[in-house]
Amino acid sequence: MRIGLDMMGGDYAPAEAVKGVRLFLDNAAPEVHLVLIGDEQALAPLISDARLDQSRYTVVHSSQVIGMNEHPTKALKEKPQSSISIGFHLLQNKKVDAFISAGNTGAMMVGAIYSIKLIPGVQRPTISTILPREDGSNGLLLDVGINADCKPENLVQFAILGSLYSQYIMGTATPRVGLLNIGEEEGKGNLLAQATYPLLKENALLNFIGNVEGRDIFKETVDVIVCEGFTGNVVLKMAESFHDVAVRRNIKDEYMDRFDHEQYGGTPVLGVAEPVIIGHGIARAEAFKNMIRTAQQMIESKLMDKIRESFVEVAKEN
Repeated sequence: MRIGLDMMGGDYAPAEAVKGVRLFLDNAAPEVHLVLIGDEQALAPLISDARLDQSRYTVVHSSQVIGMNEHPTKALKEKPQSSISIGFHLLQNKKVDAFISAGNTGAMMVGAIYSIKLIPGVQRPTISTILPREDGSNGLLLDVGINADCKPENLVQFAILGSLYSQYIMGTATPRVGLLNIGEEEGKGNLLAQATYPLLKENALLNFIGNVEGRDIFKETVDVIVCEGFTGNVVLKMAESFHDVAVRRNIKDEYMDRFDHEQYGGTPVLGVAEPVIIGHGIARAEAFKNMIRTAQQMIESKLMDKIRESFVEVAKEN
């Protein structure tokens, strides 16, 4: 198993990326080999200080970096030797089994869609966020930002993708799906919610239980909550602020600690043909470690194959 990691992406790279690699390798199975993509001159002293086992990683040199504010498509075209461009080249050519970056999100999305391509039948890729729940378990919310405007069919596909991720990565046996809405009753909500509800209800691949409200987001009511990316991103940013407020006010609470994005690292781009994970721009060591672990889980569980099989079923029904 070979996992590619952009060592130059993120506000605190490459130092925090190297620390994250060390944290991961300290407890990782020996069959996991990391491909570290970045400037060899910048990486060499950091890797030396970290005393990484040389048998566990390979460095692939990149002479360019795509900045956080660069235009994604233009940057990928004009910087073929950037760490992100090289990462997608390796993934596209089966030199790595997954690719991770905390760099330019737009470039990661463009690379995922146009270099790796969507799984046949998937209309749009989606990204999700983990929802810490009061009982200690986690739920999933999607989409959280890349699909601000959606059609009902998109939300149904997000529900399928989220259910598969919840089942095979998060370990939920039969994920319960809810539609985020302003009321529990069928027929509530805007035109998108009203049109989506019956499609979710009749889909045989989903364990749909109905509408859920904002007050249910952090409860154990459902395992997967579906919405369009505009609403999802508002919820995500609000949830991230819980931890920030707790830190500023010196509030010590185990539940609030679970809103720290470092615990989850990044989010997979669900719907593309290979495992691609996008990290937070301010990712530090713990986040890098957890992104690598998520990639490992996606590969080991054969999640992409499960998604392909499900969308073959979707095509048959249509």
